[in-house]
Amino acid sequence: MADPSPIDIQKALGGMEYPASKEDLVKHAKDKGADDAVLGTLENLPDREFDSPTDVNKEASK
Repeated sequence: MADPSPIDIQKALGGMEYPASKEDLVKHAKDKGADDAVLGTLENLPDREFDSPTDVNKEASK
């Protein structure tokens, strides 16, 4: 399965309030019906607070 694009990740996180924990990001994406690729990427993020959508994308692309 291909990694989701940063755009796909941000669509799944639309309306998210930051800072947000990894758990908050995953829950928000699930609630918005994100696909398995996006959820898998978010679940593999480090367990920390994220300050912005850019912060999430930076970490997801590592």
